[in-house]
Amino acid sequence: MAYEAVIGLECHIQLGTRSKMFCGCPAEFGAEPNSNVCPVCLGLPGALPRANRAAIDAAIRLGLALGSEIRGESVFARKNYFYPDMPKNYQITQYERPLCEGGALPVTVDGEERSFALVRVHAEEDTGKSFHPERHGDRRVSRVDFNRAGVPLLELVTRPVFRAPVECGAFLTALRRLVRWLGISGGDMEKGQLRCDANVSLRPAGSEPLGTKTEIKNLNSIGGVMKGLAAEIERQRRVLEQGGAIEQATLLYDADREVLAVMRSKESAHDYRYFPEPDLPVLVVDEAWLAEARRRLPELPWTRAARFASEYGLPPYDAGVLTEQRDLADYYEACAREVDEKLASNWLMTEVLRVLKDRGWTLAEWSERVPPGRLVELLKKVAAKELPGPLAKQVFGWMVEEPGGTGELLDRHGVRVQATPEELRPLVRAVLAENPGPVRQYLGGKSATLGFLVGQVMKKSGGQAAPQVVQELLREELEGARRGC
Repeated sequence: MAYEAVIGLECHIQLGTRSKMFCGCPAEFGAEPNSNVCPVCLGLPGALPRANRAAIDAAIRLGLALGSEIRGESVFARKNYFYPDMPKNYQITQYERPLCEGGALPVTVDGEERSFALVRVHAEEDTGKSFHPERHGDRRVSRVDFNRAGVPLLELVTRPVFRAPVECGAFLTALRRLVRWLGISGGDMEKGQLRCDANVSLRPAGSEPLGTKTEIKNLNSIGGVMKGLAAEIERQRRVLEQGGAIEQATLLYDADREVLAVMRSKESAHDYRYFPEPDLPVLVVDEAWLAEARRRLPELPWTRAARFASEYGLPPYDAGVLTEQRDLADYYEACAREVDEKLASNWLMTEVLRVLKDRGWTLAEWSERVPPGRLVELLKKVAAKELPGPLAKQVFGWMVEEPGGTGELLDRHGVRVQATPEELRPLVRAVLAENPGPVRQYLGGKSATLGFLVGQVMKKSGGQAAPQVVQELLREELEGARRGC
């Protein structure tokens, strides 16, 4: 029997706010353990929480970007469970009345445009972080760092709409791009800024009822999500094919060994005994707040990619690459307003992104060294064929290391582009004299040999001749020779 996988994702987005969700402690990554704590995030008696407006605003903007319905009134709830990294023994989250409901995320899967539906996006607080085991003398001990306890999270829950791990990987890639684009999170899975749990079940292909699901945790990379899902799908398929039954459980994925292990029997919602948080009022989002959030919402990445394709004539792949980061899209557009759009796209996708990867720079660091206007000056000379390709790339390399415009860099390095007919005609005539075979081919109608002759002149000039002028002079000399035949 053929089986079909049914997958739903629960994504936790750690927000980049300065302070925690319900107190004023710094929400920073990498501080000394247990240095950013207070009575509120430690759950001490009498400490009262207060919702972080910036975190709620981030949730609203994400909901708007996803086309979710933003509730005018939503409610925080207590999710009760005991675990060492949960100091209050409950988590403040949202349950029956979340902030954002519905919506969808546009995703490109293997070149095909798809849209994956959502159930909700709600605000909550993060837990602390456990470290175990550690050596303490001859004993092994576990430690807990509560710096992360209370850090703002958004939980995004999808509908069970995925049928393959590759779809989940594409969804997470698109979600990471969106939260970075909106500036609400770094989206770095290695730092825990984006985490994912996956619910997966199998059913006979073509049937409607869902099978018994398992939940996979500890998926800390996009590749890990896809591998963990593939492993669990294969495990469930083997069990069903052997006549067994799937038991509902929570599984941990070990990315190093690429194996799954049972963590615990899966709880149901009633096990958490949700009830409204008595220390927080109803969260009210009025029309003025919503209107301001809409006003500040930027052009979304998929909309901008479509505009790049239609307005600048870019292929969908190029438009997708250039809208992977909002500041990269801004940089490209600043260049494309001044020079040929495709030329700007090619240089950004090859030369600029190569430097960023090699140097480990952000686009902001690159822009500080080479603002758009500086690159545009170089590209204008390339477009006018005043600089040969190899020399243009050499100038680009100097730009990375040194200040100054294109002309200043050429002067500083003692490079003078030979651009006048008077300078280049002797080289052109010398090349024609040295290559009688290609000359005869050209005169015989094989015009493609002109490119070879241009290359020979460029070689003789040490790469410092203006290609456009060389080409014009060659045509002039060759047509003169044709008339003289």
